[in-house]
Amino acid sequence: MKKFALLASAMTLGLASESASGARAEDGYDLWLRYRPVEAPAAGAYRAAASELVVQGGSPTLAVARDELARGLSGMLGQAPPLAAAPGRDGTVILGTPAGSPLVARLNLPLEPLGPDGYLIRSVQVDGRPATVIAGNSDVGVLYGVFDFLRRMQTRQPVAGLEVAEAPKVKLRLLNHWDNLDRHVERGYSGQSIWDWWRLPDVRDPRYVDYARASASLGINGTVLNNVNAKADSLTAPYIAKAAAVADVLRPYGIKVYLSARFSAPIEIGGLKTADPLDPAVRAWWKAKADEIYRTIPDFGGFLVKANSEGQPGPQDYGRSHADGANMLAEAVAPHGGVVMWRAFVYSNEQPEDRIKQAYNEFVPLNGKFRDNVIVQVKNGPLDFQPREPFHPLFGATPKTPLMMEFQITKEYLGFSTHLVYQGPLYEETLAADTWRKGQGSTVAKVVDGSLFGHALTGMAGVANVGSDRNWSGSHFDQANWYAFGRLAWDPELSSRAIAQEWARMTFSNDPRFLEPVVGMMIASRETVVDYMTPLGLHHLMGEGHHYGPAPWVAGGPRADWTSVYFHRASPEGIGFDRMASGSNAVAQYAPEAGRALAADEKNLLWFHRVPWDQRVSSGRTLWDELVVRYTKGVEEVSAMRRTWASMKPYVDPQRHAEVAAYLAVQEQEAQWWRDACIAYFQTFSKRPLPAGYAPPAHSLDYYRSLEFPYAPGRGD
Repeated sequence: MKKFALLASAMTLGLASESASGARAEDGYDLWLRYRPVEAPAAGAYRAAASELVVQGGSPTLAVARDELARGLSGMLGQAPPLAAAPGRDGTVILGTPAGSPLVARLNLPLEPLGPDGYLIRSVQVDGRPATVIAGNSDVGVLYGVFDFLRRMQTRQPVAGLEVAEAPKVKLRLLNHWDNLDRHVERGYSGQSIWDWWRLPDVRDPRYVDYARASASLGINGTVLNNVNAKADSLTAPYIAKAAAVADVLRPYGIKVYLSARFSAPIEIGGLKTADPLDPAVRAWWKAKADEIYRTIPDFGGFLVKANSEGQPGPQDYGRSHADGANMLAEAVAPHGGVVMWRAFVYSNEQPEDRIKQAYNEFVPLNGKFRDNVIVQVKNGPLDFQPREPFHPLFGATPKTPLMMEFQITKEYLGFSTHLVYQGPLYEETLAADTWRKGQGSTVAKVVDGSLFGHALTGMAGVANVGSDRNWSGSHFDQANWYAFGRLAWDPELSSRAIAQEWARMTFSNDPRFLEPVVGMMIASRETVVDYMTPLGLHHLMGEGHHYGPAPWVAGGPRADWTSVYFHRASPEGIGFDRMASGSNAVAQYAPEAGRALAADEKNLLWFHRVPWDQRVSSGRTLWDELVVRYTKGVEEVSAMRRTWASMKPYVDPQRHAEVAAYLAVQEQEAQWWRDACIAYFQTFSKRPLPAGYAPPAHSLDYYRSLEFPYAPGRGD
């Protein structure tokens, strides 16, 4: 393939263009916090609204809020407004809490309903002068308000007459880093881990501060530092000290650190002969370990656990339940205010009739059996972060046990960092799905935010796409997925289109000639990747192990449910996995109304049904013809994305424009590969010609099957 030549050529062109034009180069490091100069007349209005800063209180968090506001205003308005002890002119911006600022206290702001992380931004009169107050019940609430205020300027919104009251709907808003201690990132496509464990705790990379700034700007308040496929070494004293150094950097930004805990750690580093959660010695070991961690990291968040899944140790090794294992750890961290996030991504060594049913079957009987400081972390779909899956049937099925959403920000199954796929619509589709568990309108978002069943412990986790690449996420548009996750973790009912608008304005340009086509391209991109990878409900067709590229022919190996043929079940008679009553009956794990709606949606056709090749679909075409049309449409849509981006050259700096263009060229090439390989393979079963006017695959099926990628990035352990 010509991928690397394409990349090198476009990046060289980008650098050459930058040199020739004299335009300022941008490499993506600043993310959406670029704070570039605001044009007139908006700049004048903003200067009048931010003529000086008054910050009463001396905490590290208020200090970073003050510095961020000064940094942002300086970048956008040409200079930072002066600091003052008290308002002395029109347009003062006041930061603080009622507890720490007498000035804020005497304004009698209605802050109490907003909780610890909420904030107000309000236009007020102070001693007869117009001012803006950014206040919260806590210093971190003030920090979140500062980022909101700056975002309004970055996106050219008015900052006069403000009456903003914001509070997060979700309590735990976490990034999960699948980062190993050797800095390899499992399912990572943007360089090494940003956590330099070898140099920690003595060397604290300044990049950690910028990571904290970016995350806090979205309201993210926690990070799990290490892989869910955890090593017990992470819980030893030297690594606890390293985690503490990271915690020290993140703390002023309201971000707690968490660790993935290996269930067998009492054996591997504790010298015990068992990890049985009901064994008193094991319970005592975990209690002592938790005490040790909290002595070093007083605000440690708690543990994330992957157990009895994909060969990881867990309580079932001892005949115990997930609740037994989670409750043991919860008991250890409870005195310190810690939580346990127990992942529901489980499937046993025994191969079930349908792998996607196992998590529901294991966790629904445990409803109400977990301690109050346990939350069960559930992937958005019942399989594994596919381009499209129905929502996970566990959502809404455990009214006495809170569930935490797990989205994958890193694009393990969506073209790695090379393909432009904005996942906001995927996240929104899942969150807006109706579980029907308490009647119509019982959305997944209401399960996640706790409102459906009255849970106080709520959470959303995103498997991070952050790495050591200069642009953080491997490609510029992948930054939008980090951004979208954070915004939806704050409010799961936000619009993915509105989020894309915000991000595009802050990251590239406020020019409507740029925004309309690029936001449209972003919104369509998720459906595009579905078309050229897994149309009509197909799933898990990716290469084995590395999950790169098409491989619908994968069969054999240690487990059937690690193969593509297990999921698509193509034969001369048809294709698709029957999950209706006539098959595995996985549809019965949903409320009846939700199951009927999902099974009737053509987007999920081959997820729920086995369909003959000649059956007509909604377009009037046969299934076979429709698959060919969808695969081809996906390629055409990527070609259209390339044309759209090429026309955006006047609005984007040369370096970033060239880098995005290079990746779109790769994406078009790989979309064609997906289309041709899948059509070539499935045609061996359909035995039907392609529809008139549709080109045959460029190569033989043997060619596509011969391709190997032993060094693809991000492979699992």
